[in-house]
Amino acid sequence: MGLSLRLLGIFLIELAVAVSMSAAEGTVRRALPVEPSPAPEPSASPSLQFVRATGVADDPVGANGASVYPAEAPLTAASSAIMIDARTGAVLYLKNPDIRRPVASTQKLLTALILVQDGNLDSLDRVIATDCQVEPTKLGFRSGDVYTKRQLLAALLVHSCNDAAICLARNQAGSLSAFAERMNAKAYSLGATESHFVNPNGLPVPGQYSTARNMARIAFAAYHEPILRQYMRLTGLTFTYTSGRHRYFDATNKLIARSPMFTGMKTGYTEASGRCLVSSVSYGGHDVILVQLGGTLHPLFDDAQRLLIWGLNRFGGSMVNAVNQRETEAR
Repeated sequence: MGLSLRLLGIFLIELAVAVSMSAAEGTVRRALPVEPSPAPEPSASPSLQFVRATGVADDPVGANGASVYPAEAPLTAASSAIMIDARTGAVLYLKNPDIRRPVASTQKLLTALILVQDGNLDSLDRVIATDCQVEPTKLGFRSGDVYTKRQLLAALLVHSCNDAAICLARNQAGSLSAFAERMNAKAYSLGATESHFVNPNGLPVPGQYSTARNMARIAFAAYHEPILRQYMRLTGLTFTYTSGRHRYFDATNKLIARSPMFTGMKTGYTEASGRCLVSSVSYGGHDVILVQLGGTLHPLFDDAQRLLIWGLNRFGGSMVNAVNQRETEAR
């Protein structure tokens, strides 16, 4: 219980400070600190073997169709949310998980999953003019440039570059519509049957939607791909253009910079979708994935941090004992 009590005490103190600042400034502007901030866990290693489970993100016993489960979970401003054990797919928390809604750039997890599972990431993709005609977040490459799929994939996951998604999808499937067909087929195979995707980047278009539960199933599959975990946890990326110019891109996921225990996964925002975040945490031999859809900017990452730590503590004594053992060995 020692770790849980320390985290709770730190969180309550910082929450009081944040609330007082919110009253003064009109919004919470300061990030909540995370204690402890451990070195990356062995579970973050690309060589880790996960349990591949069936029944990912299915309702747990006791949920009984509740809109929020369990009742004692921390609050989130997100309209829909779900938290799962990243190793087994078991649900730890849910809030309106089956409402169809746009999910913005979080659907790039599905785009990335298809690319990685296709393989051959060191093959070259050529940029054409239509790849460049997309806003707002973009690499800013030029027609005629040539990059490896690996380069573009990293930019897509770290900085959510929409033009990189278009270029990758078009080169991979021959057209955006053909790639969208692949997205829908892959989603269906993962149990994301209440989803329909039209483009690879999540920019608004009629008829494109998913649910928190469906995105959890997609995120579960993505989390099991070592290459994706490697890129999703980066705090930034230096991209080298065909011209030789270098540019540094910060990660859009601000949780990653708070502590190495936060390991990704993908942000998203449009006016239609609101703020969306698929995040993950790895600590004490446990891994948790959280999907938040239809949120607002300022509480988004703080809500995620609060829920993810709560999710870790749901594992109880096994996590605390593992942490305590490492602390004893370090003394």
